[in-house]
Amino acid sequence: MNERIKELYLHAFPPSLNDSTVCRMSAEKFAELIVRECISRIEGCAVETSPDDFVKGYNKGVSKVSSQVKQHFGVEE
Repeated sequence: MNERIKELYLHAFPPSLNDSTVCRMSAEKFAELIVRECISRIEGCAVETSPDDFVKGYNKGVSKVSSQVKQHFGVEE
């Protein structure tokens, strides 16, 4: 398993968890952490703005994809 996924997993599922309700809630938290991590990576693809229309269009596309992922998974800002 990827080290970052292991970190997210341990954040969502501390070793002390036993209760099934808490585990279910933690599973939701784990999924949210992964989606947020993906959004962060997408947003990191934007480049410094410039007068270049291509760069502006590229950044607009990055922003749109990020927004669509957030909306699809119901992740709030």
